[in-house]
Amino acid sequence: MKYLINLTYNGKDFYGYQIQNNKLTVEGELEKSLSKLLNEKINTIGCSRTDKGVHALNQYCTFETEKKINLKKLKYSLNSIIDKNIYIKKISKVSDDFNIRSHVVKKRYVYKINIGEYNPIEKDYVYQYNKNINNELIELFISKMNGEHNFRSFASDKENNNYIRNIFIKYKKRQKILYLYFESEGFLRYMIRNIVGLLIDINENKKSINDIDEIFKSKNRCSLGVTAPGVGLYLEKIEFK
Repeated sequence: MKYLINLTYNGKDFYGYQIQNNKLTVEGELEKSLSKLLNEKINTIGCSRTDKGVHALNQYCTFETEKKINLKKLKYSLNSIIDKNIYIKKISKVSDDFNIRSHVVKKRYVYKINIGEYNPIEKDYVYQYNKNINNELIELFISKMNGEHNFRSFASDKENNNYIRNIFIKYKKRQKILYLYFESEGFLRYMIRNIVGLLIDINENKKSINDIDEIFKSKNRCSLGVTAPGVGLYLEKIEFK
């Protein structure tokens, strides 16, 4: 039987979602706790591999077991023993043919940038850029980035065979925080953080809006500058078909 877990986590202390040897990861802690409670080796399959320091409001993974499970009790027990930076929101049974990656319709991330005064309390949750980015620049930048492009220049997936992605970006500002929302069926590794980094470089006059077309054409990560830190990035929502 296959089960779907909906979880949220504070990524501050984790070396990303995906399990790594001798590193604290969300997947590692989840599998360890599930295996202990079910008294068998449990492997999970995650929907999205968030990087070090990246947070998730809604992440999903599946696991399989032949044991009969009281889902309400398992949720309670998991939350009792798992790392307190992780919280299990829901566990549900899904069909055996449910594929957590191929059944994704859309993912949405949000990147938070403090464009006001430095805030030490939020430094692990909002990127402390602490400079203004004007609306005209943001709107022009988004108009260049939106749509279907080859994002090879924005990715660190060296062995990926397909870098074509169709993305939709929108933004809002509230109380000196710039929220950048990214929607797509899928994203490449570091893609969002590299896009945000380019916006920062343009705002710093290290790059220009006119460089964007050439960056796409180059299909070379070296054509970019900084990668924005993981602290401002949140996996916000995943929709399945």
